[in-house]
Amino acid sequence: MKAITSLDQMVQHLCDTGIQKRIAVAVAEDDNTLGALLEAHKRGFANPILIGDKARIETVLNEENANPSDFQIVDIPDHQEAVGEAVRMVRADEADVLMKGLIGTDKFLKAVLDKEKGLLPAGNVMSYVCAVELPKYHKLLFVSDTAVLPYPNLDQKVAMVKYTVEMTKRFGIDDPKVALIGASEKVNKAFPYSLDYEKILEMDKAGQLPACTIDGPLDVFLACDKESVKIKGIPTPINGEADAMIFPSLESANSFYKGLMLFGGGELAGLIQGTIKPVVVMSRSESQKSKFYCVALSCLMA
Repeated sequence: MKAITSLDQMVQHLCDTGIQKRIAVAVAEDDNTLGALLEAHKRGFANPILIGDKARIETVLNEENANPSDFQIVDIPDHQEAVGEAVRMVRADEADVLMKGLIGTDKFLKAVLDKEKGLLPAGNVMSYVCAVELPKYHKLLFVSDTAVLPYPNLDQKVAMVKYTVEMTKRFGIDDPKVALIGASEKVNKAFPYSLDYEKILEMDKAGQLPACTIDGPLDVFLACDKESVKIKGIPTPINGEADAMIFPSLESANSFYKGLMLFGGGELAGLIQGTIKPVVVMSRSESQKSKFYCVALSCLMA
């Protein structure tokens, strides 16, 4: 498989391979969510199951010039009951993906994390990985964790690496270059995350990580700019060609990717990882295009 280097190539790959996945959407009542799903359905890789207030769902579908009878609609007006049913369908293998609609993230994740009825197996780490497309970078850049883990410990960082590598390989990247991001390239006790990075590199040498090329700590320049590598004269197998970046905290990762979106003209597709099946969690204010790419990514990973 040739490596996918843009989000539109990801969509085209889904269309070409004939992949189609069932997506259970909790509280599917907003135009951005339904617009994204309608486009994915039109392209042939998503089969939405719309759960929520049937009258509101039908109203939005009609506004989007879609025929409500073309879709499976489950009439559950209560938000908590709607997300509970969506999670149940995924657990019962009646759906391949869970997606958040017009419901608060806290209520949505409460159902996902329910110890008896949720989607996170005991002992698993829940994390978030996104694929970012940037006008000034020649390929996709995978970033973690932008949304779930505030200050990941060593075990959580290892899970972040594993989930990120797994995602890159679905994009046809056989030997992803993973940069462990920090403020400098030196291990320093003043930066505890760098001590974790040192242990992660030891684990990689011992064959305890999935196949990848990994190095750190590295700053963003050493990770993604060949010229900076030459100027600094610091040898690294990443060599300014990172496919993926692991950040030491949610604050740093979240600020990094939002800056890219706002000032760098970036687009992204992201997913929760660690659950038994993909979970799409987007802000209610996210654009329809971003939600469409997230739907596509979920179908690729399901």
